[in-house]
Amino acid sequence: MNADASVIAVQGHSQDHSQAHGKAQEGYGSVPFTTRHDQPGKRIAVPVRVEPKVFFANERTFLSWLNFAIVLGSLALGLLNFGDRTGKIAGAAFTVIAMFVMVYALMLFQWRAERIRQRDAGPYDDRRGPTVLVAVLICAILINFYLRFVNL
Repeated sequence: MNADASVIAVQGHSQDHSQAHGKAQEGYGSVPFTTRHDQPGKRIAVPVRVEPKVFFANERTFLSWLNFAIVLGSLALGLLNFGDRTGKIAGAAFTVIAMFVMVYALMLFQWRAERIRQRDAGPYDDRRGPTVLVAVLICAILINFYLRFVNL
């Protein structure tokens, strides 16, 4: 067995011989299967093929994160150049957040690409990153509002 193959265990299942002439047992949402009583389990090597669309989906996600970071950085640049003291503080905060998003997007892209190349099974989604990003953005916006209303 080579390193490019995944091993799938096909488990034997006891089948009642009183069923309709040896038909495979089926359940809702299950794949029909037949078993032999002399082979309780059989290991089959199945090569895992990674389609190119998986790599492209990873790249699209990376570009989407970068697009968001560029929009946020543009907003920050506008606040830094044309804002008052409060606008400059908010612009600096949004600049730091935009740079964080760019670095985070690159790290996530590299992590996913490596897992795809190694043909690792499992979810490639990120459950914490977007939540943390939204929380940080809300904090920056609230600080901006606070500074704006205190300076009135």
